[in-house]
Order: sequence, then structure tokens, then C-alpha cells
Amino acid sequence: MAVPVASKCLGSLSLLSRRLSAPEFTTRCCYHKKVVDHYENPRNVGTLDKNSRNVGTGLVGAPACGDVMKLQIQVDDQGKIVDARFKTFGCGSAIASSSLATEWVKGKSVDEALTIRNTDIAKELCLPPVKLHCSMLAEDAIKAALADYRLKQQDGQQEAVSASS
Repeated sequence: MAVPVASKCLGSLSLLSRRLSAPEFTTRCCYHKKVVDHYENPRNVGTLDKNSRNVGTGLVGAPACGDVMKLQIQVDDQGKIVDARFKTFGCGSAIASSSLATEWVKGKSVDEALTIRNTDIAKELCLPPVKLHCSMLAEDAIKAALADYRLKQQDGQQEAVSASS
């Protein structure tokens, strides 16, 4: 399978007047343009205040490949996700999956965000089967961030009940 892909890439690259480095060749030939776009122009990179009551943080990793993904959401008083940030240590597909996930959760309610599936992320980014674990990490990071947010809300309610008693 790699030979036809490489042949196809080499055929189209022969028109270029300069040689491409190995990473550049891999990026241009072996990743879908949507992955390359999110990798080269990642959306929502950064962090939110993890100690804030309205911020949920999810930290997940894949031991098999070494990818680590931190995704954070900020939720308003109506339960709508108003901001999302990520930091990912991993391959282009992991970074692209994180970037897309942050775009998709913004504007959704907490319950709506739970409906985002790794299969939807993989389909949108045209991930090959060998990179599906990256979209699974993104789904797991969303779920972990939402779980952290909900836990903080429960703790806040318990503190309010304790204070009023």
C-alpha cells in the first residue's frame, strides 16, 4: 500500500523545482489536507485556569504511541461551553484531532458535547485506520474534561449545602 501512495506522491512532486525534506514529504503526501491544516494552524492552543469552578480539564494518553492530550473546557452559568483549549504532545493526527475537538465543543451544552464520537472526528479528518487512536484520545479527553467539570459542580453544590446547614 505504501508503494502506490509514494508513487502517487512522487509523481506529483516531480513538478516541484526543489527537493522536499522527509518530514515535509510525509506531511504533504500521507496526511489529508484537513489534518495538515489543523497541524499547521492549530485552533485553541493553550490553557485555562484549572482551578476555576467552571473549567473542566481532561488529561489522557496512549501508552502505545506516547501521545498525551490535555483538553480544557470553560462552561458558562447556563451550561454552555464558551471556550476550549488544548495542549497535545503527539503526531500530526493527534494535534489535528485535539484542534478539531475544541472547535466542535464550543457553543455546545455539556450534554451535547458528550455526543461527539471519535468516529465523527476520524471521518472529518479522513484519518487512516492506523491513526484512529488519535480520534479516540480526543473523544476520551472531551469526556474527561466534562467529567472533571461535573465533579467540580457537585463539589460546589455540596459546599453550598454544608454552608447553609
